[in-house]
Amino acid sequence: MVLDAELKRTSFNNFIADGINLKERIIQLKEEKNAIILAHYYVSNSIKLIADTVGDSLALAQAAKKTEADIILFCGVHFMAETAKILNPSKKVLLPDLQAGCSLADATPADAFALFKQEYPDAVVISYINCSAEIKAMSDIICTSSNAVDIVRKIPAGKKIIFAPDKNLGTYVSKVTGRDLILWDGACTVHENISLQKLNELLEDHPDAEVIAHPECIGGILDKAHFIGSTKALIEYAQTSNAQTLVVATEAGILSDIKQLIPDKNIIPAPSMETNSCACSECPYMKMNTLEKVYNALYYETPEILISSKTHIKAAAALNAMLELS
Repeated sequence: MVLDAELKRTSFNNFIADGINLKERIIQLKEEKNAIILAHYYVSNSIKLIADTVGDSLALAQAAKKTEADIILFCGVHFMAETAKILNPSKKVLLPDLQAGCSLADATPADAFALFKQEYPDAVVISYINCSAEIKAMSDIICTSSNAVDIVRKIPAGKKIIFAPDKNLGTYVSKVTGRDLILWDGACTVHENISLQKLNELLEDHPDAEVIAHPECIGGILDKAHFIGSTKALIEYAQTSNAQTLVVATEAGILSDIKQLIPDKNIIPAPSMETNSCACSECPYMKMNTLEKVYNALYYETPEILISSKTHIKAAAALNAMLELS
């Protein structure tokens, strides 16, 4: 039996025992430390197979809120782990790689957003969950792509609403609800990287295909979509659609989940503007989660997510407001 103390340095500057079975040891460490692994749909299949819960932002926030584990290991990106910590201040929350950020969250600096808020002092601030703890603390309520439309509809008519940080999601919500939203100019580079021109060319080759899209996509992509919804909603719709071919306009991580559920259908990723190995849109931050880093995070109980008490109190109020409405 290989001991954890027999270590070697990996390319990630972590230490892993020679010959160790990572999956077995991770499962063992979970039991020993009363830990739970939460994984977003966009991480690799090897991680999703050992996760206790796999889901989108709303499902993972709900799972984090309900858990009785002492340690939450969040396989996703930084704002997601922060969300788990906000909902569980007394628990230890770990992220396999602290550099796993989010282009959308990074597009909303706290100082700049505070100045933006001052321009609309009477507005209700609804922030998409894909933002930092500091932005959550400046918000009245948080939303996800699953519940953004419902939450906006619950705000009294005539009340001004700031919607941040995703302008594409905000534009979609405004169109569906008929509300005039004040939008922060932020976007997810993964979803904005989906090419409308290449999608049109793809549809010429597959005229009977249905397009399903995440609302973080640009308006031109959404105009082509037969169905628009959150990551979970896209997976559920794919199972009920009568179309034999589906073009999926979102991060490519969910393709394997859909193919596993409906192996008889033709699932095609919406094409990216970039030329890469799969011609699809992938989040490089999500792919920073690896089994090696998951093992090290559990074994050494680091990197740990820490949030100041002042930020926590305000951010928790906004998050709990969302969970109560959801």
